[in-house]
Amino acid sequence: MNEPQEPENSTRRLPTIEAAPSGGVLEMDQSASGSTYEPAAGQAQPGGRAGRFWSGRRIPAALVALILLGGAGLLLYDIAAVRAGHPAMRWRRSVADDLASRHLDDVWVLAGSALAAALGLWLLLLASTPGLRALLPMNRRHSGVRGGLDRNAAALVLRDRAMEVAGVQSVGVRMSRHKATVRAVSHFRELDDVRADLDTVLGTAVGELDLAKPPGLSVRVRRPAKKG
Repeated sequence: MNEPQEPENSTRRLPTIEAAPSGGVLEMDQSASGSTYEPAAGQAQPGGRAGRFWSGRRIPAALVALILLGGAGLLLYDIAAVRAGHPAMRWRRSVADDLASRHLDDVWVLAGSALAAALGLWLLLLASTPGLRALLPMNRRHSGVRGGLDRNAAALVLRDRAMEVAGVQSVGVRMSRHKATVRAVSHFRELDDVRADLDTVLGTAVGELDLAKPPGLSVRVRRPAKKG
């Protein structure tokens, strides 16, 4: 008995994934099924909390691991040599004698303690903060997919939108995680009118970036500097 065959002109519905904007980052959970990325028409399916991206911090971790490995290996070698009847290394005898003769209020002891405490606090700070400050998290529309937009790319989008306003000659945009500062130069039209148009256009542009935490907007407009 022949099995029914699918018509040649039929189309199969494939999972769709929204592309990340220019300068953005898109992460996909490999364990998610294809149906996760196909929300029903007209129904929003929030993908969860859009947290900041965590940095791997491979360089600090590698440096700390190498220092600890080298120090531990050298110390274990010296201890094994002493157990085998050989004298301890000169540097360990010198350090032990020096520490035994110095008081706790010595300048070098205080300086070494302060340096060790600063390094420890720096490592704790790296371990407890996400990092990647230049990457702004975007709203999560699908579970298993995380999007991020680079701050420079976001600033470029706002600059391009601001240049479309009539009367704007040049624009400078500085983008941070919490605020977008726009400085525009207008060579004609009233400054209040240009500022009002910029507030409207840039406010819409910030919303279209689809950031999880939209930054505040600060707009300043001035006349070009007079020559001579």
